[in-house]
This record gives sequence, C-alpha cells and structure tokens, in this order.
Amino acid sequence: MVKRSCPSCGLEAGNEERGNPISVQLFPPELVEHIVSFLPVKDVVALGQTCHYFHEVCDAEGVWRRICRRLCPRVRDQGSGARPWKRAAILNYTKGLYFQAFGGRRRCLSKSVAPMLAHGYRRFLPTKDHVFILDYVGTLFFLKNALVSSTLGQIQWKRACRYVVLCRGAKDFASDPRCDTVYRKYLYVLATREQPAVAGAPGSRACDCVEVYLQSSGQRVFKMTFHPSMSFKQIVLVGQETQRALLLLTEEGKIYSLVVNETQLDQPRSYTVQLTLRKVSRCLPHLRVTCMASNQSSTLYITGGAIPRKWVPKAAELRAPDPPDQGGVYFEVHTPGVYRDLFGTLQAFDPLDHQMPLALSLPAKVLFCALGYNHLGLVDEFGRIFMQGNNRYGQLGTGDKMDRGEPTLVHYLQRPIALWCGLNHSLVLSQTSDFSKELLGCGCGAGGRLPGWPKGSASFVKLHIKVPLCACSLCSTRECLYMLSSHDIEQCPVYRDLPASRVGGSPEPSQGAGAPQDPGGTAQACEEYLSQIHSCPTLQDRMAKMKEIVGWMPLMAAQKDFFWEALDMLQRAAGGSGPGTSNPES
Repeated sequence: MVKRSCPSCGLEAGNEERGNPISVQLFPPELVEHIVSFLPVKDVVALGQTCHYFHEVCDAEGVWRRICRRLCPRVRDQGSGARPWKRAAILNYTKGLYFQAFGGRRRCLSKSVAPMLAHGYRRFLPTKDHVFILDYVGTLFFLKNALVSSTLGQIQWKRACRYVVLCRGAKDFASDPRCDTVYRKYLYVLATREQPAVAGAPGSRACDCVEVYLQSSGQRVFKMTFHPSMSFKQIVLVGQETQRALLLLTEEGKIYSLVVNETQLDQPRSYTVQLTLRKVSRCLPHLRVTCMASNQSSTLYITGGAIPRKWVPKAAELRAPDPPDQGGVYFEVHTPGVYRDLFGTLQAFDPLDHQMPLALSLPAKVLFCALGYNHLGLVDEFGRIFMQGNNRYGQLGTGDKMDRGEPTLVHYLQRPIALWCGLNHSLVLSQTSDFSKELLGCGCGAGGRLPGWPKGSASFVKLHIKVPLCACSLCSTRECLYMLSSHDIEQCPVYRDLPASRVGGSPEPSQGAGAPQDPGGTAQACEEYLSQIHSCPTLQDRMAKMKEIVGWMPLMAAQKDFFWEALDMLQRAAGGSGPGTSNPES
C-alpha cells in the first residue's frame, strides 16, 4: 500500500507510531501518469478534483493521449486547440446517439451503434429510413437501421444496427427541410475534394463541391463543383422538389444560391447550374451572416458583424451602419400563409419579391435559433428564449393559444442548451442546478411527441424522458425523438449575465410609472385568476380552473409539476371524503 502525503500539510495525525508514509510524489511523473491512464474517464476526472497534485497529473496531455488511444485506437488526427488530446478523448468518450420511438410499447431511450472511426459527433440528421452523422474530422457516416413490424402493422425502425462511411472531407450536409422525414429522399453534402491539375498548373488543388446521395442506398447521383476561390461552410435547402434552392454560406459571410430540380437528379445527364448572390447579401453587403436556418417556405439569417473590407463596395461602404449589426436576425418568407402566421398580417408581404430580407426587432444579440413550419424560437446572448408565430396548439409555450406577430419572451425558461421547433410543438433541452439535463416541451402532444403529456400543453412542461448527461442537440420526427450526446471542452459558456437594470422587468419598454412596481402586470393577472376561480360553482370546477391557471403562469417546469401533482392529490382526497362533506366552501 502506498499512501500519498502532501508536503505542505505534513504528516497526518496518528502516523508517528506507524512511521513515515511513502509519498506518491516521490514516484517519477511518467509512472504516475501511466498508472492513472488505465482508470476510466469518469474516475480520472474525479481523481483530478481531490487535490492540486492529482489535478496536474490528471490534466496532463500524456494521460489523455493514452486514454484517447485506448478509447479510439484508429483516431490519428487528434484535432487542434489548447488541449487536443484531452478534447479528443472526451469527445469520443461522450459520443452517442439516443432515440425514443413514439409508437409501440417501449417507452425508454435506446442507443444506436457507435462507429469506431468517428471522432466525436458534431451533427446528425434522420431521414426516411436511416440516420447520418458527421464527426469532427469531416467523416460522414451512414447508419443503417433495422426495420421491424409493430403490433399495428406499421414499419418502424428498432435501432441503427450497422454503419458505413458515406464520404470524407465533408463540411456540412442537409436534406428536405420539412419536419416529415418521408420527404427526405436525397442528402446534399458540402465537401472539399482534390481536383486534378489543369494543363499548365502545378499540382492538384482543393475545391468545394456539393454531392447528392440517395438516402435509401447511399449512392451518389449528382455532383456540383465550384471554383477554387469559393469556400463555403454551411448549406441549407428551401423550396419544393421541382424548385429546390440550395443556399450556401461562404467563410466571409456571403450567401449564394442555386436552383436544382430534384425530380431530374437520377437521370444520367450533365448540365450547368448558375450560382448567384442572394438578395440578403446584395441588399445588406456590409453585414456578415454567421448561420442560416430554413424550412420549406422561409429562411432565417443571423448576422455577426461587418464583413472584411475587400467585400464591401465603395457605394455600400458609405451607408454601412456604425457599429455593425451584431446578432441581428433577418427573415425570408416565400408564401402568404406562413407570412400571416409569423407576423399576423399581410401588409408588407410582396408576392413578386420573396427574397427581400425582413428584420426582426430584438433587444439583444441572438446566438442561435430554431425554425418550424409556422413558428420560430430565438435565443439571445443572455439566455432568454423568444418565440414568434402561430400558437394554435400552444407551441410557443406562452401559457395561452394566442398567435404572436413579434418575438415574445418566455419568462420561465433561461439558458437553454438546444432548441427545436417542429410542425406544431417545441422542445427545449436545458441543464438543472446539479448539472443534469432535462427535456421540456409544449404544443400538440398527439402521437406521443410529448412523452407524459398526451393532451399537450400551452406551457413548457418537463417531459417523461431520461436525458443523457452530455446531450447537446435534439431532433423530433413523426416517429421518433433523437438526442445527440457529445461534449466539447472548447465550447465555453457563451451566455452573459443580464444587467441588473433589466432583471426584474420585461424586455419591452415600460408603459407608465407603475411598471417597475408591477413588471408584466403580475398583480393584475393574479386578481383576474382569483376572480375566475371564485366564479366556479363547485370544488371540482375550481380545481380544474386552478390547474389551467398554473399552466398559464410563467413558472418553471418543476414548479408546475409540483402544483399539478399537489392539486391532483387534493382533488382525489376531496373526491373520496364521502357524500356528507360536499360543501365546496369547507
């Protein structure tokens, strides 16, 4: 037995009669690191929290290099960053794709097969039959699912039983933006390929290209190659199959687009498509787009400041705003129905110019977003969630079913990890105070899409599902709920603390002098709730009204669950008290 003794603390009490213990610090550091590297990852992290000495030992790159080679022996490129081996080891230790099927009898999470070649999980996309996963070194994996017959005669997939490498050098990928995976016939992959040298030019050169694969078999059916001067980082799709628009985001923040006809992709012929600058980059040449989101009839852009000087024309440079727009949001809406759902009016809709960008007014910088069919969610730099659009099923989580024509703050949700907007429901992945994860949902609950809430909810409620500890993104389809697990130590918390002057009130300007004393009209709303309860004739009606009011109030999900459970207990106790105590006032 070897006992560690800290030199600064001296000997422990009662050790004098047993002699001096042998200090672990007397061992060569290489030997200690080699011994520690055999521990499981969670034990290495726990050991590094015991004292300063073991913190330095467990944080050494030599330890994490051996752990990484043990976890994923085929990983050769450990990546970049300040701690490449530790980052690579944790990425491969925490990677996983979990799913829960809505149909059938199983109501628990399952885990798909984990490709040994994958260097962490960065993005995933479910299609009609399979799942595609992109890792951190640009390898795109094709996870083939095992199909089984359910008791209702429907075909459902059980789990990803095997995998193949679809392609390497991938940057991003996309498919049909509709929520229903039955439309996702093709997979568009943005990748970098080495092109053979032309006559008179030395060596080969790297060019970006878009490759189109059949999702059912993984066969490549189409390829578009761009000029070497064009470098892209993101691809999204918008529009229907016959007029599918591919939007490509360059490294400099410019948006280019091209149109293809998906119904002709499987025909063996060659033709040229025209790559044009999108109107959002022509109208706002001084802004740099950082990311995009799309559905079948609209596109959302988040800007991140000014673009480099070489991209700004002289005429546009004179009218560029100062300071540049940071975290601004611009919208393209292509159909009048979606425009009315999102903005509540058709006053500014131009049917002849669908690409005109519309600015959304928000009080702070937007970090990321989620875009559904007719509603959207935005998360700002303070971790606040803003929802906008159609609210027929309560998918905005505002506690009611009133549509919102402008971004509306959801008061009881803060600092989400991921946000998802589906056809008529919304999901939020959040982290609790003990660092565990929970999944909240609102909107339509039909088909089991809100586990534990089959009737749905107009407020965000905690779903009955066990969330993996390192879950970082999610996706919901008609058949299944997916969660991707992967922890990147280089992704530091990006949320800022809200200024003290804006903590208590709502983001909208205050109306009158009474706003600071009653932010958001809370007292007036409570009085209205009490009058509604008082108007109920019986105790059962009052209990039902109280449950409904709890759903309206801006409470945290755990608080709502507590109140609902307590009201159910009181209602059951009142119902079983006997016929002699039927007086509601008692």
